[in-house]
Amino acid sequence: MSQNNRSDLIWITLICIILGVALTAQFRTQASIRNNIPTKRLEEMTNLLQQAESERDALREQVQKLTAQLDEIHAKKDSTKNLQEELEQAKMAAGLTALQGPGIIITLNDGSRTLQSNQDPSLFIIHDDDLLKLVNELKAAGAEAIAINDQRIVASTEIRCAGPTISVNNTRIAPPYVVQAIGSPETLDSSLNMPSGIVDIFKFWGIQVQTQKSNNIVLPAYVGSSTFQYAQLAEKEADDS
Repeated sequence: MSQNNRSDLIWITLICIILGVALTAQFRTQASIRNNIPTKRLEEMTNLLQQAESERDALREQVQKLTAQLDEIHAKKDSTKNLQEELEQAKMAAGLTALQGPGIIITLNDGSRTLQSNQDPSLFIIHDDDLLKLVNELKAAGAEAIAINDQRIVASTEIRCAGPTISVNNTRIAPPYVVQAIGSPETLDSSLNMPSGIVDIFKFWGIQVQTQKSNNIVLPAYVGSSTFQYAQLAEKEADDS
């Protein structure tokens, strides 16, 4: 073999070796890349899952906080509603609001009987104590609200004689006196018309009385003053503090 042929063979061998090393390195690199792709993808998915779980926990905590706030708002609304209902009940009891409901209407007028010469005419007219007795009788029979000639009867109402008229809530009224009461019509009517009851007494003295049951009576609110000038809330006892 000539020198030139041997030299060419050496160079070819070297080139083959270099190509083989290069190809081997390339194959190993590609294999490494193929092996690393699932691992990286798994790590990526794991990170995404952890992030999603963290976001889920944060949202769950936020939902719990918002639910607690919503419950608190509902509780405050319920409390406000209860206070409003109690206030309305108190205003109704104090006569500060107009009311309606079933009840009874009593109309009273002075007697028209012809008097004898020895009879006192004051016995046959309606007095303040007659109206007061009628109001008390209605209250005892369960009347929940009462008005006389559109004057609402409340705790501070006075019924007193004012010359030829009667004063109710510092308002002078004259006959006929129309007394309206809300309650059970049957109970109120039977209580007033029982034998020897207040209606019989009125009729005995010639006073004209008419009673009428009604399914719907409307009573006005009390319009007088409710200001306390001298009365104030009592201080708690020392042992209550």
